[in-house]
Amino acid sequence: MTAITTPRRLARLRALALTGLATTGAAAAALTLVPAPAHAAEAPQSAHSVAAPSRGGDSGAAGSAGNLDGWIKQSLTIMKKKGIPGSYEGLRRNIMRESGGNPNAQNNWDVNAQKGTPSKGLLQVIDPTFNAYHVDGTAKSVTAPVANITAAANYAAHRYGSIDNVNSAY
Repeated sequence: MTAITTPRRLARLRALALTGLATTGAAAAALTLVPAPAHAAEAPQSAHSVAAPSRGGDSGAAGSAGNLDGWIKQSLTIMKKKGIPGSYEGLRRNIMRESGGNPNAQNNWDVNAQKGTPSKGLLQVIDPTFNAYHVDGTAKSVTAPVANITAAANYAAHRYGSIDNVNSAY
C-alpha cells in the first residue's frame, strides 16, 4: 500500500464527510491488530439494537431479521456452527466503523473501487472476497446482511485469526 500524506488523508476525510458516506476513510489507515484469544462465536446476553433497513432473502430466527442486532446474532449462530471465531462486540465494532450499520453502504472511492470492485455492505466486502469466503446457509448476495457479516468474519478468521483482531480496514 502506498504511503498517503497527512494533507491528502485529511482531504479524503473531508470529501467523505461532504458526500455523507457512512465509512470513515479507515481504508487509508494502517492495519492494527490487537492480540485477543479467538473463541467460538457467542452472542452476549444483553441486546444491542441498531435499526437498519431489512434485506429480503437473508432471514433467520423469527423476530430477529431486519436490524443490526438480529443480523449479528444470526451470523454468530452460523459462525458457531461452522467454527468461525468472533464475538458480538468485534462484529459490531467493525460494522459501525465500516458502514455505520448500513447494509447498502458502498465505497466508490478507494483503491478497490478504482479497480472496479467497490466494497459493499455492512463490513465493506469486495465481490471476489465475498465469493471466496461465502458461508453455506447464507444468501449469495454481498449486500445481504447476514451473508456479508458471516463471509467477512470467515475471511478475517483465515487472515487474522478472528474478526475480533481487526481494528481498522482489513
